[in-house]
Amino acid sequence: MKENSKLRKGELYRALKTAILTLRRHPGSDLDEVQLSEEFSLSRTPLREVLRQLAGEGYVELRENRGARISEMSHTSLRDFFLAAPMIYGAILRLAARNARSGQIDDLKATQETFKKALRSGSGADRSLANNRFHEITGEMADNIYLIPSFRRLLIDHARIGMTFYRPQDTQMVKNLATAGEQHDAIITAIETGDETAAEQLAIDHWNLSRNQIEIFVMPNNLDMPLGSLSRKTP
Repeated sequence: MKENSKLRKGELYRALKTAILTLRRHPGSDLDEVQLSEEFSLSRTPLREVLRQLAGEGYVELRENRGARISEMSHTSLRDFFLAAPMIYGAILRLAARNARSGQIDDLKATQETFKKALRSGSGADRSLANNRFHEITGEMADNIYLIPSFRRLLIDHARIGMTFYRPQDTQMVKNLATAGEQHDAIITAIETGDETAAEQLAIDHWNLSRNQIEIFVMPNNLDMPLGSLSRKTP
């Protein structure tokens, strides 16, 4: 019985995580815990354990006496995202080049192949999930208890923004994705060779690749500063 409950908890965790990253569950929407309990055959206690795990990772918000909801995306959080992303991505890849283990590098290479396959013939969701997993592994490589929580939240919103603005008919976006795949290969090389400086610069280049297009799509008119202005100052 305990083993079955553990398996169902894992299924619920993966299902909610995937639905959030691919926008099948929208930012700010409420979660029906009764429906989830019935769908995954889980009682309230293990269900809440999964929701607490997802809350700790930034996917959901737990509200007292109001239940759980998907983490929101607001003008404020988007601005914070653009300000923090280049700094955190750079620090993560620098530490990944310093601390990566051989097994993690193998996992990164395998995930890169999944990403390339998604670029060739997969859906937007396939591409987004493979890209997200690629960067999750770099966070695991960095192995820093202070950076990882922030990095996880950045990845969640990066995936959701990408799912929102990506247009497969846009030629420039398609070219950018191909370039992103090439940068992934370069990131793997920098990490494998322990080149921290190259890894950090690749993080900045990788971020800059999509920043301008994302800014155009999500730019709130009432902000008092351009999104991503800090990242433009980054050498």
